[in-house]
Amino acid sequence: MAGGSEELKLLGAWASPFALRVKLALGFKGLSYEDVEEDLGSKSALLLASNPVHKKVPVLLHNGKPVCESQIIVQYIDEAFPGTGPSLLPADPYERAVARFWAAYVDDKLLASWLQSFRGKTEEEKAEGLKQTLAAVEHMEAAFRECSKGKPFFGGDTVGYLDVTLGTLVAWVHAGEKLYGFRLFDATRSPLLNAWMERFGALDAAKAVLPDADRLVNYAKMRQAEAAAAASSNN
Repeated sequence: MAGGSEELKLLGAWASPFALRVKLALGFKGLSYEDVEEDLGSKSALLLASNPVHKKVPVLLHNGKPVCESQIIVQYIDEAFPGTGPSLLPADPYERAVARFWAAYVDDKLLASWLQSFRGKTEEEKAEGLKQTLAAVEHMEAAFRECSKGKPFFGGDTVGYLDVTLGTLVAWVHAGEKLYGFRLFDATRSPLLNAWMERFGALDAAKAVLPDADRLVNYAKMRQAEAAAAASSNN
């Protein structure tokens, strides 16, 4: 993999979809990096110093300089290494703006509502989260139709920025189906996204990064048990 004299270090957590997003971008660009696994229960001094505002992963250190927030990091990688690997962001300014719009929608609407659908404090909150999730999936199905122009990926013939942004959820989609019996993208509601998800997950660069769904299921159950224990101890 490329990298040369450029030093890249990623502060992340193996199950974090946001850290996985950066790993996907680095993988598709063919960039070598040091993968530093953070203990989110006891964050390192390096992480706290590198991201003093949010104190969260991921953080990419490029020759010691920190870049924070997954979508910003992916854009940075594409701009900082223009001659390495494929370009992730579209060359056309309008298409680039459209990709950024939908990338923001993935985190702000799709992911937020999907999390609410199974983390909501009441059944009403969960039901509202599911309703908003289904609406967001419908919008993303239309976005794929618009951006792909009949080709395999959001980026066209090859993976692009929006593929990386949404692709980070692929393993969690499979884990969510095992945990809750609900598949975010399916052949009935979203046939284009369902087929895209299988294509993306089969790519070598994706398989090298995305964790096993059963491992994510066990991790989610552990986190749920920890949250339940903490809640009961506070009562």
